[in-house]
Amino acid sequence: MTKSKDRFNSVKSILVSQPKPTDERSPYFQLADKYNLKIDFRPFIKVEPVSVKDFRKQKIDILKHTAIIFTSRNAIDHFFSICQELKLEMPADMKYFCISEQTAHYLQKYIVIRKRKLFVGVRTAADLFDYFKKHKGEKYLFPCSDIRKDEIPTFMDKLNISYTEAIIYHTVAADLSDLKDIKYDILAFFSPSGIKSLFHNFPDFKQNNTRIAAFGPTTAQAVLDENLILDIEAPLPNAPSMTGALELYIKKANNL
Repeated sequence: MTKSKDRFNSVKSILVSQPKPTDERSPYFQLADKYNLKIDFRPFIKVEPVSVKDFRKQKIDILKHTAIIFTSRNAIDHFFSICQELKLEMPADMKYFCISEQTAHYLQKYIVIRKRKLFVGVRTAADLFDYFKKHKGEKYLFPCSDIRKDEIPTFMDKLNISYTEAIIYHTVAADLSDLKDIKYDILAFFSPSGIKSLFHNFPDFKQNNTRIAAFGPTTAQAVLDENLILDIEAPLPNAPSMTGALELYIKKANNL
């Protein structure tokens, strides 16, 4: 990992490459108040739906599947949007495998969930693997982006479980041109796509004294692949969240 001991300069401003939290009790707001920081939020990526015309080119018959895997709210929204345009209704015996409680709760926006047809993980794809093992006979549909993690397809292939990957939205770089002359002490990233967006918008980006924080190993690797210095990595054993990792760094950098 590329790190430098002399990069613990005082932190006054942070740009978080995600939407602004809607909860006033967000740890980010608490962090800003506690250390008198300016924390701004700006998504570096956006999602664009796949048109029904392009979806049809994938030649996927949704109703030939017996189970659906949802790993995000975006997947739920775009999946049911396509179903609506195709005039499809989910059969009562369809099973749903959701990556988290939040995702499962969001699913209720579109369907009435029967508990025996719902299987919920804690936070990661791996939390669903035991459910997949117990329900190997299902024909799974995995609605996802053109950029997605490999864990689920790799696991399904390993156990020879029947599944179909359905690309229902694209992850693309957001327009950040208005940030060109704005400098932050820390940039916080949560996906390799965010790093790609940085260089898509600012091909000549020079890190200099800007500290970079990355959440998750794939994001951290994307930082290093661009020959950037990775100053803050989350999660850590003593800081399982991005805000926790930021706070540890700020305490040291600001001599608190």
